[in-house]
Amino acid sequence: MTITKVSSGSQKKFSRPRRWFEKIMALIVLANYILVIFDLTYIPLRDFWLQGKVQLYIKIGTFEKEIPKPPLRVIPDSVSEIITNYDIIKGIEPYRDTALYLERVEDLNEAVNQLVSQQAFTDPNTTDNRASQDNIEQILADLRERSIGMLQDNPFLIANKTGTLERIKNKMREHVFGTEDSSAKDAFEQFWSEKNFRQNGWRNELNFFDQQIAPLISTNYFRPVGENGEPVNNFGLIDFPFFLLFLTEFLARSWYISRRHTGVSWFDAMLWRWYDIFLLIPILRFLRIIPLIIRLDESNLIDLKAIKKQASQGFVAGIAQDITEVVIIQVVNQIQGTIQDGTVRDILVRQNTRQYVDINDVNETSELVKLMANLVINKVMPEIRPEAEAFLRYNVDKALTQTPAYRGLENVPGVKVMQHQLTERLVSQLYQGLSVGLQGLLIEDPEFDLLLEKLVEKFSNSLGTELQAEHSIDQIESLLNDLLEEIKINYVQNLSQENIENILEQTRALRQGTQTQVTQYR
Repeated sequence: MTITKVSSGSQKKFSRPRRWFEKIMALIVLANYILVIFDLTYIPLRDFWLQGKVQLYIKIGTFEKEIPKPPLRVIPDSVSEIITNYDIIKGIEPYRDTALYLERVEDLNEAVNQLVSQQAFTDPNTTDNRASQDNIEQILADLRERSIGMLQDNPFLIANKTGTLERIKNKMREHVFGTEDSSAKDAFEQFWSEKNFRQNGWRNELNFFDQQIAPLISTNYFRPVGENGEPVNNFGLIDFPFFLLFLTEFLARSWYISRRHTGVSWFDAMLWRWYDIFLLIPILRFLRIIPLIIRLDESNLIDLKAIKKQASQGFVAGIAQDITEVVIIQVVNQIQGTIQDGTVRDILVRQNTRQYVDINDVNETSELVKLMANLVINKVMPEIRPEAEAFLRYNVDKALTQTPAYRGLENVPGVKVMQHQLTERLVSQLYQGLSVGLQGLLIEDPEFDLLLEKLVEKFSNSLGTELQAEHSIDQIESLLNDLLEEIKINYVQNLSQENIENILEQTRALRQGTQTQVTQYR
């Protein structure tokens, strides 16, 4: 299938609006993904959003530590109240028992403050004071009863916060008895007793509860289960407008691509933008990171060239050695298999038995010899004449100096000059004769051509006949097979041991040098 553009004349005209559209859509996808991540992490991080405090709780065996102590506040209460309104989307409701428990503690705070105020200005034995004391005793009894119920029923189980209840128990044991090995039930009963408050001070004990226990109890919640068996989650109400926008854009893009390119159907265009499908799937929403990264890169809001280059190089480095070994060994094995199957033997045998097919009535071998001779004689030899004559002169002088007769005459006056003149003349005549002789080869001579063809044919037939001998064929196959085996052992092993990172470094250096040269040229 061939894909061609229908029209491209208006591409530049709409390039700027299109770039802005891509940027806006990429930012919308980014906003949607932030909402998706917030929704996925809201339940695990709800304690943080609710209290706006950071504290690391470490428990290893009997070792237990809170860092820092007290917790560090990083979000104002006003911001936490706004964020925790998201409880509505997740279907989170206050757990009735724990909420009433904290309300009763507030009632105790108010009753204690009222009693302290009355005793400061009136007689402690008045009717109002006795009524306030009776009210406090009733609240303390109710809190003891509710504490026992909380320890037995574990209202934190529904919210999967049993660990929070254990921390509450440990804190209460440590505060009342100074150890975590005592009974949590006894600790709560003694804490919510009037005797305890009078001995340790009403305000001190209530401050301890408000700072250490109440924040943990307040994190508990109730989340109803929907008809699908999963906890209620209304995130779809927020995600639906994004879904409509992404679906409209996906269909419009598919239609535009199918119209812009011939041979591309609407379905093919949908596959063209396959990664946008993740924006339309209501499950596995975290996979929307794929279209998000692609869109941010395409709109130039982020640059992933360095990351893509490093990733590709890391991929190449990981498989280059294996691929190199596999490919080269496979090629060598195929050649060895060809030799062992007798293919080389069959080629040599058929060389003299089959009829040769000539497609143009031209002897290509003879023509190639003539062409090469013409190039050497007319083009190459005139260029190399000074060097060739110097070479011949050196060899003639060397031959003369090694002759015993010349050695005897070497000291006779005039012999050296005569020897030099003789050498120059001899070299010139030799080279001139060689040139003339070779020039004669270029003259059209049918008889010469016929003799050359017979020579080439005879040489080829004789070589083929000798190679067909059983001993020669077996020896050739054995030598070729051993040679290929040595290549696998020596060269392929050395190639596999080559540092792939060094090769990639050389590749990067070559690319960098090429880019530098192109930049300088521009």
